[in-house]
Amino acid sequence: MLARMSLSRRADLFLGPADDPRKGGPSLGDERATLVNYLRRQRLTLEMKCAGLDAEQMARRAVPPSTLSLLGIVRHLAEVERRWFRLVMDRQETPPLFVDATATDPDFDGAVPDPNVVEEAWRLWRAEVAFAEQFVRDTPDLGFVGTDDWAGKLSLRELLVHMVEEYARHNGHADLLRERIDGRLGV
Repeated sequence: MLARMSLSRRADLFLGPADDPRKGGPSLGDERATLVNYLRRQRLTLEMKCAGLDAEQMARRAVPPSTLSLLGIVRHLAEVERRWFRLVMDRQETPPLFVDATATDPDFDGAVPDPNVVEEAWRLWRAEVAFAEQFVRDTPDLGFVGTDDWAGKLSLRELLVHMVEEYARHNGHADLLRERIDGRLGV
């Protein structure tokens, strides 16, 4: 019974294994290639979870009183990318991406069903990902250390592992949110 149920739900998957954009990348690569590839796959997974949704669906909350939404996750991960790579690693002084003096958590509280808000979130996320990817390419030593008031000293190696973990956790949330929106299942 369980095997039959699993097979019937396969039709709801995002795409077939042959069409998965996460395929490829280094296999049996060195440490850098492996970390970068796993992070690339997690970033692509986020995009896949959100593909084809309108602003209302992107901003739809999980369950009250939670503010969790796919749009909130995109905004949050844009801010996470900015904070760790620009502030901690590159030591830039740059303000938060999403600021609202009335919001408890502006990444999620500001995730409203407006096409412009969705477009801005993706634009900012892509810009932060591009910066992070360039920073990693330009930094020859994974032992490079950044310093953070909250986390203390952190190597680029540790940050890459942390980013894979951060995306994996939120992609798990995204799985549930997407299934609730339209029944689609992810891999």
